[in-house]
Amino acid sequence: MKLLPSGRALTAAAVAVAALVTAGSVAGAAPAPAHPAAAAAPDIPIANVKAHLAQLQSIATANGGNRAHGRAGYQASLDYVKAKLDAAGFTTRLQQFSASGRTGYNLIADWPGGDANQVVMAGSHLDSVTSGPGINDNGSGSSAVLETALAVARSGYQPAKHLRFAWWGAEELGLVGSRAYVNSLGSAERAKISGYLNFDMIGSPNPGYFVYDDDPTIEKTFKDYFAGLGIATEIETEGDGRSDHAPFKSAGVPVGGLFSGADYRKTSAQAAKWGGTVGQPFDRCYHSSCDTTANINDTALDRNSDAIAYAVWELSK
Repeated sequence: MKLLPSGRALTAAAVAVAALVTAGSVAGAAPAPAHPAAAAAPDIPIANVKAHLAQLQSIATANGGNRAHGRAGYQASLDYVKAKLDAAGFTTRLQQFSASGRTGYNLIADWPGGDANQVVMAGSHLDSVTSGPGINDNGSGSSAVLETALAVARSGYQPAKHLRFAWWGAEELGLVGSRAYVNSLGSAERAKISGYLNFDMIGSPNPGYFVYDDDPTIEKTFKDYFAGLGIATEIETEGDGRSDHAPFKSAGVPVGGLFSGADYRKTSAQAAKWGGTVGQPFDRCYHSSCDTTANINDTALDRNSDAIAYAVWELSK
């Protein structure tokens, strides 16, 4: 997650669970008929997500302790994710850009099929800061999105809408990669994106359960998922405007996502809801060398990974 002052105060949208059954689309579009291949989202194996994190850690360790933009660790991370997607049957492409005198890349992966005029995207930034391996920030989001994409392939899921997944470069330098992607789209192509879901830090060691409140339908989808687990959520404010959903939102694309907290400190009320340590940061290793595989809360990573799959399945029907 890019280090910037957080922005506006947000207000939670109150929604009824019954509305989810009839919504059927992102951002208020007309409900689509049930797709014959639509099915319940699978459970995302936490062991698989952690295996991706272990690979990203190994890559960082072998490349100066980081996976930062324009460096060998980022290129190796990109190669790892792309190889998994190519083998699973995705159509992948790299988008090149420049930042701080170095070449950067976004990775875009499309799942064949679905209505190309209704695109549901899920994305995360793949780069770390130069000071650490970036396993929570943002190996956690990148690995969960990767495993969700692989679950789509394993299940042979053929939703009514088109699915696209993305891994952004140079987020830590100011959302450079995601902004380059959005700016590369014409207005007609941007209008085809019915929702962009962003996942930046979802395994924080002292976790909270935060949901973006930017689009009511996407927000409700995530909140209903966690309500089904008996987990109270809060509106995400710490990272507002600080991650890759911001360029999409500025371009008028409906956005949403999840977050488990960075350097803000957990309050007593939050600890009463979620457990953990009062007065300590959600992630004490934020942007530090200790953001390793030891800096992950498995329960938060597991719950958030399953929530990603749930939203991808529900919003693409």
